[in-house]
Amino acid sequence: MQSVALPRFLRISRFSPAVVLLCGLALALALALIGQRLLAQIEGERGILPIATSADIEVNGIAVNTTGKDAEEARLNGWREAQREAWKKAGGPAMADGVIDSMVTAVVIEREQIGPRRYIATLGVIFDRARAGQYLGGAGKGSRAHSAPLLVLPVLYSGGTAQMFEVRGPWQRAWAQFKFGQSPIDYVRPSGAGGESLLLTAGQPGRRSRIWWRNVLDQFGASDVLIPIARLERQWPGGPVRGTFTARYGPDNTYLGSFALTAKDEAAVPAMLNTALARIDRIYAQALADGLLRPDPTLMPVRPLLDPALVALLAQGEKPKEADAPKADASTASGPDAEKTEAPATLTTVTIQFASPDKDAVDAAMGAVRGAPGVQSAATTSLAMGGISVMRVSYKGDVSDLAAALRARGFTVSGGGSSLSIRR
Repeated sequence: MQSVALPRFLRISRFSPAVVLLCGLALALALALIGQRLLAQIEGERGILPIATSADIEVNGIAVNTTGKDAEEARLNGWREAQREAWKKAGGPAMADGVIDSMVTAVVIEREQIGPRRYIATLGVIFDRARAGQYLGGAGKGSRAHSAPLLVLPVLYSGGTAQMFEVRGPWQRAWAQFKFGQSPIDYVRPSGAGGESLLLTAGQPGRRSRIWWRNVLDQFGASDVLIPIARLERQWPGGPVRGTFTARYGPDNTYLGSFALTAKDEAAVPAMLNTALARIDRIYAQALADGLLRPDPTLMPVRPLLDPALVALLAQGEKPKEADAPKADASTASGPDAEKTEAPATLTTVTIQFASPDKDAVDAAMGAVRGAPGVQSAATTSLAMGGISVMRVSYKGDVSDLAAALRARGFTVSGGGSSLSIRR
């Protein structure tokens, strides 16, 4: 057997036990430090859980200053005055206090000072949409088209650094605590807890890879992304704070609009951020109305679908072969291969839920589903104007193929089995 001599630098040399022990301890210490650094990136309080959003009509920022025989009466008078002012601010007609009170579901105390006979407060009033919607001009808001689920990545530039969920910041807190009950935008707000702080960073809006974005959006069930940016500049310690706010969207970080606000000091920054957030919501709502917030087709899963016209041509090309094929006799049809020669197409019954704010939305959803390739019939089984309606669809094929066909028509599809939910 022929032996090969290794170069000197590849030869294994013997080390003393002390050297081996020291090298092992150094390696263990290095691995421990690396593990602690990785763990430190995801542990701790990284994000803020978003509050639940209701569809009720909410009016905030009502300032009251009332008196009474005692503190309880002064407070009650303040709440009644806040309800009247909120009703006027919402655009409601003149009504008695008792009627307005019957439509109020809650009074939100933003700030209050209670004296022996005086009550000074800033309140918010929430009206029940089912009762108050018919009187308010905002009743039509319930029938506005809502957006597809959109992932929100609030980026904050403050103190020369960019942050999102790396630490708990005031901009992310404002988005987590803001109420979007009347907004036409379906915001998907991450909390930033756990591994989300590693996935969603301030550098994420700079990515352009559709594959990466598709993986991120699939984890949160969103169709596209919104990027509201806040840049805070402090003039001097304890002085005014200037904020520049920009609304962007999409994986290409497309610009929609921007504006600037100023807070007189650090204590007024949260109020400024809430005001800015409301204005950014209006920018996104206007962009939705202008047709700019349509889901990017490059972010949808790539599922090849045959054109209906091509399917018809292929079917016509197969007809002569079927006519020329020899007819099987009764003895052959009863053989073991009879089932293989028939191969009947599978007809699947699928239940589809869809939003139905008005009759036009119902007609649009029914027309889109009926026009999908492979749909044999579609009929509503439960119609709920202003809510969620249900249709039963007979589809020639698999449910996954139907879901792909509906996604190709601009719907966001969720669910599985024999039940789907669609929305635009």
